[in-house]
Amino acid sequence: MIRSFFIICSGADRELLGTCSQGEQNKYAGIGATIFFTALMAFLAAGYALYTVFDSVWAAIPFGLVWGLLIFNLDRYIVSTMRKRDHFGKELLQASPRIVLAVIIAVVISKPLELKIFEKEINQVLLERKNDLTLANQEQIAQQYNPAIAEKQAEIAGLKQEIADKEAATDALYNTYIAEAEGREGTLLVGKGPVYAEKREKHDASLAELADLRETNTAKITAIESEIATLERGYAQAVEGSQPVIDGFDGLMARIDALGELPWFPSFFIFLLFLSIETAPILVKLMTPKGPYDMKLEDEETTVSAWVKQKVDQRFKLADTDRLLNERIYGEIADEEAVYAYKKEKAEQLLRLQADKFHELQSRHL
Repeated sequence: MIRSFFIICSGADRELLGTCSQGEQNKYAGIGATIFFTALMAFLAAGYALYTVFDSVWAAIPFGLVWGLLIFNLDRYIVSTMRKRDHFGKELLQASPRIVLAVIIAVVISKPLELKIFEKEINQVLLERKNDLTLANQEQIAQQYNPAIAEKQAEIAGLKQEIADKEAATDALYNTYIAEAEGREGTLLVGKGPVYAEKREKHDASLAELADLRETNTAKITAIESEIATLERGYAQAVEGSQPVIDGFDGLMARIDALGELPWFPSFFIFLLFLSIETAPILVKLMTPKGPYDMKLEDEETTVSAWVKQKVDQRFKLADTDRLLNERIYGEIADEEAVYAYKKEKAEQLLRLQADKFHELQSRHL
């Protein structure tokens, strides 16, 4: 039963093949098995390729099945229509379109399995790329927020410097009136005199101004720090919002591109493996010697061809015969009409001659 199934897959004429030897039937069962397993590999590879695209088994299986059936039907048709000839070049020329298609299919089909085989290496390349993209994304977003944050921080630094300057001026006034009281500077008199009181008032006024300035600037600094915090939250949200795009950078094209960064030698041999699988039915048919089945099939086809040619020749000869026969018939009819016209003309001449003689005799008697 399995052999019958594979013979059906080969596209051979089962009735005609049944008249051949068991060895000949096994040969075509082997060709059919090659076609079947090539289609099966095409189904699996195409299914996995589509699974990487759609990320759904239920979407990948129908498309993979259609692709496998397409390859099966194409190989079965080409193998069943290939005829063993006396020249290998003619057979190769007949199979060349399928070989070209096999190269294209091998490239398309081998890539998904390469992606699966080298998945760990590809993931490492993708991880490095994602890290680079993350850093580049953070730097790009930071260029939008850093100038504003730096400006706000410069404002805070200016306000703090203003407080520090006022504190320094107040401290200087404090040291001045203390030195006046101790007699180290100013009037050089020890004690709290009018000059001391004047300098003390200046210090107290500066101290009050410092307190007001500190309160005002602290409020400003708090507001600016709140603005900075808002900008930093906006930066963090922008980074967080764009990160899923970077994390999702592992689609089919990204993986194929990452595969291109790996050594080419293993990928090339996987491509050759699939190329040999795709071309296996054609190569098996080309390498198979001409057998009894091919001879019987050629005999049947040439018999039909000769019979058709004979029928066509008979139709042309029949048409030529009908044409010649019609020409002869119409020619004879034309000849008979000419004879009839000649006899009629002679009869009319004879009648006219007799009439003339009759009139002449009648005139004599009168």
